[in-house]
Amino acid sequence: MTERESMEYDVVIVGAGPAGLAAAIRLKQLAAERGQEVAVCVLEKAAEIGAHILSGAVMDPQALTELIPDWKERGAPLDVPVTEDQFLFLTPGKARATPSWLLPDCFKNHGNYIVRLGHVTRWLGEQAEALGVDVFPGFAAAEILYDEAGAVRGVVTGDMGVARDGSHTDHYQPGMELLARYTVFAEGSRGHLGRQLIEKYRLDAGRDPQSYAIGIKELWEVDPAQAHPGRVVHTAGWPLDSDTYGGSFLYHLNDGLVAVGLVVGLDYANPWLSPFEEFQRYKTHPAIRATLEGGKRIAYGARSLTAGGLLSVPKLCFPGGVLVGCEAGVLNASRIKGSHSAIKTGALAAEAAFEALAAGRSHDELSAYPAAFEQSWLHAELKKSRNFKQWFKKGRTVGTLMTGIEQWLLKGNVPWTLHRNKPDHACLQPAAECARIDYPKPDGKLTFDRLSSVFISNTNHDENEPVHLTLKDAAVPVAVNLAKFGGPEARYCPAGVYEFVKTETGEDRLQINAQNCVHCKTCDIKDPTQNIVWVTPQGGEGPVYNGM
Repeated sequence: MTERESMEYDVVIVGAGPAGLAAAIRLKQLAAERGQEVAVCVLEKAAEIGAHILSGAVMDPQALTELIPDWKERGAPLDVPVTEDQFLFLTPGKARATPSWLLPDCFKNHGNYIVRLGHVTRWLGEQAEALGVDVFPGFAAAEILYDEAGAVRGVVTGDMGVARDGSHTDHYQPGMELLARYTVFAEGSRGHLGRQLIEKYRLDAGRDPQSYAIGIKELWEVDPAQAHPGRVVHTAGWPLDSDTYGGSFLYHLNDGLVAVGLVVGLDYANPWLSPFEEFQRYKTHPAIRATLEGGKRIAYGARSLTAGGLLSVPKLCFPGGVLVGCEAGVLNASRIKGSHSAIKTGALAAEAAFEALAAGRSHDELSAYPAAFEQSWLHAELKKSRNFKQWFKKGRTVGTLMTGIEQWLLKGNVPWTLHRNKPDHACLQPAAECARIDYPKPDGKLTFDRLSSVFISNTNHDENEPVHLTLKDAAVPVAVNLAKFGGPEARYCPAGVYEFVKTETGEDRLQINAQNCVHCKTCDIKDPTQNIVWVTPQGGEGPVYNGM
């Protein structure tokens, strides 16, 4: 058995995103107010804070203002206020704008900011460190520790220097045990450890199955004549068919930068669909091409979103720990926002943990956290949009009409509730029953291939380490996924990780190019047999995003 060093804290936080850092900051604020000491550490699998953060993003500052009222004076990188909202319905060659008076409140962004969320996260990390939080980037939490009663008592960081065959290299270092009275899990969408906790404690009992989407994003330097700082453009319609949930964004930042992206619901049915190619195709629409043409693509990335809404939010606490942020599924899909809800849940969890620590408690359930969540403005906000995803499962026309009725006419005060009963991976239809989709070849100027895209995500993994994209059964990809579904992993992955190749004897096999992985988690979610399990690679590896 491996001998491991250990460190003890009052609270260990897994994940240095907005939710995790908000929890750390709030704990230290409360300790300072009460004149008490609280030992807090944050583990982050990226090599630096913010390097794995990817989001649109338009940010509602409400939760940040509650957490750090003087954020402007402290230099928070929220410096592009929204000045204009556009919502377009796209057909193959045309765009139809929705009049501003018809836009429901969820699509209005007055008072919000266009941000590079990675930069905001890095700033939050600086605030946490200034308060005395121990922040450890480059350390991935790989395993949960439980006590004899079954409560979470901390986590173990991943071993370093393990070769692909499992042997120890000259650089081997065993992981460290981080022990805590309470552990906050803030890994983001489809967290590796959060997934285990939900299953172990049955936190999703009585909830709708969780639903996800993949967001694919590029950052462009555009022609100065096409730059309109503060402009927010959202679209629905083409290139996705009317039965596929999704939409796009085009956000104009300062300095001639434009963030462009496509979100595709992972409950899509056609296994021939490729979210990556749909995104490339989207950029060729005249309404979008006009902004990007003549510009230069400078960054690329992808990440899953937890989009099921309030009806899919699991139980938020369990013995010894809590779920916060996208790990808990509190993104508001109707508003296309999640950073404000991540910060709010992190702060609420911290308040519950601090009171428990002050009372001398440990390793029990922080039931005050979900109780406070249910009384919060965030819960009220999510309740108003609880049917959003369900309506769009009935098709774009029904979804658009009913969202308009619920959000514009009724202002979210809806007397009915719709439920879902099918997880995303169960939605794929057999390939033989679906129409193939022929995607145009990339031109290298406006549209691109996967490998050149991954290159500018600065992704890196040690090729000799164990593959972090694991298979429960190595025979399933060919015997089931390829035979029945046409090998969808080769299309839903936005990084070229999965490809089916022929052996010397002419048989098919799945090749996993794990070094390409951008940690989006799409494979873990969409694999129709749930045979792929994403686990943490060595700490510090993966993409290195600069303000995505």
